Amino acid sequence: MRFRLELGIRHALVIAVACALATSAAAQTWPARPVRIVVPFPPGGGLDFVVRLLAQKLTEQIGGSFVVDNRPGAAGVVGTELVARAAPDGYTLLTSSPEFSLNPSTRSKLPYDPLKHFAFISQLTSASYMLASHPSVPVKTVKQLIVLAKARPGHLNYGHAGMGSIHHLAGELFQTMAGIRWVHVPFKGTVAAVIGLMGGEVDFVFASNTGLMEPAKAGKVRPIAVTGTKRFTELPDVPTIAESGIPGYNVTGWQGFYAPAGTSADIVRRLHAEAGRALNSPDVKEKLVKTGNEPDVSSPEEFAAFVRAEIGKWTKVVKESNLRID
Repeated sequence: MRFRLELGIRHALVIAVACALATSAAAQTWPARPVRIVVPFPPGGGLDFVVRLLAQKLTEQIGGSFVVDNRPGAAGVVGTELVARAAPDGYTLLTSSPEFSLNPSTRSKLPYDPLKHFAFISQLTSASYMLASHPSVPVKTVKQLIVLAKARPGHLNYGHAGMGSIHHLAGELFQTMAGIRWVHVPFKGTVAAVIGLMGGEVDFVFASNTGLMEPAKAGKVRPIAVTGTKRFTELPDVPTIAESGIPGYNVTGWQGFYAPAGTSADIVRRLHAEAGRALNSPDVKEKLVKTGNEPDVSSPEEFAAFVRAEIGKWTKVVKESNLRID
């Protein structure tokens, strides 16, 4: 009996060592085929812009091919679930915006657990968003917006990238803190929302700097304020919402990088190092800064702790605003 037990233990150890060696060998030969980076939103938004820069640089640095795959739907849930269910072999990766931390509180059921079903690689960037109006709206400041909204409760509206998106929540938080009542209009992505604003379909939008920067410079939309704590370098005359009449208002965006849970630690470490190298390279960094983004690379452990804190923060905001998407 004892002999059989020892034999069984030895057999298990042999299997464990063999699996470890196989995993190590796979990590050493990775990538042997194209790597897919899933963006769970439509092309043209702030995350898509950052990821395409990253994919191009990773291809140059590592070799092989890193391909961007847009899988929009349900404020990022569709693409995120796809990666959660993918093989943990380093060939399907996920990038996401704050919606990754919003969805656990805005949706009653998720087909994945954001803290259990992913290996955290790194935060990529941080950025604020912009509140902009159609030029025909008689508003140039946050204070004027609040006055007009209070005079016409429920008549003004704002567009955003979709139900449960960070832009949607930015508008809900603005409404709560400003004591106004306006109507939100969901679009299918940032590009569609900005086009809707330029076409006069909505009065205002909350959107990424990437989507609004050029229309703002061209006078096609009117920048009102920035959602974060700092002004944009490219639009220094546009104040923050906090300094414009709503003290304490702060919605700061970020992009993150993930792999399916169980992905080799060697591959995760390499991706973390290469992502930091890519985003801090002079050419990429210059392009990021021009669109209001800043490289903000963190260790896998730091990033996991950050996401955990973000989930707690937005759970509180969603509860206070009584917002549910489903």
